[in-house]
Amino acid sequence: MTDTNLTLISHPLCPFVQRAAITLLEKGVPFERINVDLSAKPDWFLALSPTGKVPVLKVRQPNGEDAVLFESMVLCEYLNETQDGASMYPEDPLVRARHRAWIEFATQTMADGWQFLHAVDAPTADARRTAFRDKLRKLEAELGEGPYFAGLNFGMVDAVYAPLFRYFGIIDPAAATAIFDGLPRVNAWRAALADRSSVRNAVVDTYPELFRDHLRQHGALVAA
Repeated sequence: MTDTNLTLISHPLCPFVQRAAITLLEKGVPFERINVDLSAKPDWFLALSPTGKVPVLKVRQPNGEDAVLFESMVLCEYLNETQDGASMYPEDPLVRARHRAWIEFATQTMADGWQFLHAVDAPTADARRTAFRDKLRKLEAELGEGPYFAGLNFGMVDAVYAPLFRYFGIIDPAAATAIFDGLPRVNAWRAALADRSSVRNAVVDTYPELFRDHLRQHGALVAA
């Protein structure tokens, strides 16, 4: 047990959990992490999570009771606002709003990438690759000199996209190359995120093999 007021209810493979874990690690705040089996959700977890999904954050109150938060970006926003350290958003309201817009853009980008990774036939893989690359081209046009989304400072947009890019460092390099070919800024961004300690430490050491096993179990083409 960790002497902490924060408990992250987690699953080892969930990319949305990673967003919260990265934010916690960036803030340097101690937290306890409890993994749940999402294929056999325990009653105590269902009592906490209205959606039956992770992540969930328990926040111990001064009276000893726990407040419960759910939905990954709600957790991240709360942690950014309440924990010490530099804000993970820019100060300028307009720039901050643009960052939040690109976080929204991550929802469909993640969906297209996930569907490509789990495609079990070539036509589906080709269609999802095309859709995913279209999203990446839009990111390529938005990125500057890096190394992160907004330049020198790691921010919330980086925490959101890092779990997605992590997948493509695990699958067959040839499949990943076909996705990211001709996108030099996105590739540099991916590399910078992969090197960030908060990103590395947001998952267990066995994450690559766990994810490859997951793909094999689903019969995904990229698992071959």
